[in-house]
Amino acid sequence: MNETNNKSILEESIRKYETPFYLFDTDRLTKKIQTIKSILGPEPEICYAMKANPFLIKSLEDSVNYFEVCSPGEFNICERSGINMNQVVLSGVYKKPEDLEYAITTYENRIIYTVESLAHWQSLSAYTKKHKISIRVLLRLTSGNQFGMDESLIRKLIFENPYDYITIEGIQYFSGTQKKSAKKLEQELIMLNQFCEDLKQDYGFTVQRLEYGPGLFVNYFKEDSIEENDMLKALSLALKHLTFGGRVTLEMGRFLVACCGYYVTTVVDTKMNKNQNYCIVDGGIHHLNYYGQMLAMKKPPIVHPEEEIGNKKEWTVCGSLCTASDVLIRQYPFYGLKSGDHLIFEKTGAYSVTEGISLFLSRQLPQITLYSSASGFTIARPITDTDPINYFNP
Repeated sequence: MNETNNKSILEESIRKYETPFYLFDTDRLTKKIQTIKSILGPEPEICYAMKANPFLIKSLEDSVNYFEVCSPGEFNICERSGINMNQVVLSGVYKKPEDLEYAITTYENRIIYTVESLAHWQSLSAYTKKHKISIRVLLRLTSGNQFGMDESLIRKLIFENPYDYITIEGIQYFSGTQKKSAKKLEQELIMLNQFCEDLKQDYGFTVQRLEYGPGLFVNYFKEDSIEENDMLKALSLALKHLTFGGRVTLEMGRFLVACCGYYVTTVVDTKMNKNQNYCIVDGGIHHLNYYGQMLAMKKPPIVHPEEEIGNKKEWTVCGSLCTASDVLIRQYPFYGLKSGDHLIFEKTGAYSVTEGISLFLSRQLPQITLYSSASGFTIARPITDTDPINYFNP
């Protein structure tokens, strides 16, 4: 939606729903993906890391090629949502053996499996032999942390190729999020391209698929000076220099969906303590998280619909949790802020809905609402009590 429609839709949602709540604008999400594809061109495939926001997978089903699934719960969500299992990349540093066996026996080689360790490879090998089922895998190359495998182990697995029931399709690599350097993207792709070329030269192995997580930067704060599309253009240029000959799949989460989210909360109290203006909202840090925020000092984009021009004060916005750490933003300038007003935190489409300490103090989970011009408002999750989860009756 355009800015005018954006304002009217947000105002309508405030009239309709009890705060706090999330609103995810799937039209804006679709537009974001169109922009990404227009810059990257038709060649790279897109894999959505659904941990960024699982509520959006049906909205993305026709726009992305794959979904990165990193837990049994995410896998169950895909099943319940009717996601085509040909779109699933079953990833994650630990996969329970019984979950692997279920996936293999139920979906066979429709799923692409990632391999994080020798033990993980051995489990996959054992179950495929036991059930005589063929599968496809990506070998995850470590970036120097607990994820993936050293180059030496990957080389060993490829040297012993082919296998009876496992087809190695290629390599997966991810080194982190919120990258600010185009040079870093270029260097990683040069390294990966050379590794793929070496595998072909040394073992006659052709990497059919390179899944790469670029970790593109999302401009969350007013202090940020990096343009998101500039990083996207740099990635596009670096991809054009790849020579290994296989397909490239770009794994994205935050960069895809951050833009489409709004978190709406109501000011329930205002006060001045020690010459500092405080306002209390009915939400809090259990609902809201911006990657890179430091002591609530950085300023994310916030809309104050009821602002009154000319009455400007700086406010520290605190949530409703009984902890001094529940501070959303410090010394933010608002005009005419008062109890009953609403604050709309933008760019909350990624992670906030799942990363907060949502069970702390047994407060309710906020409603989650999706919006599109075609379908209007859809409640994806109603307000949900958490006290039954935190309750024990001996």
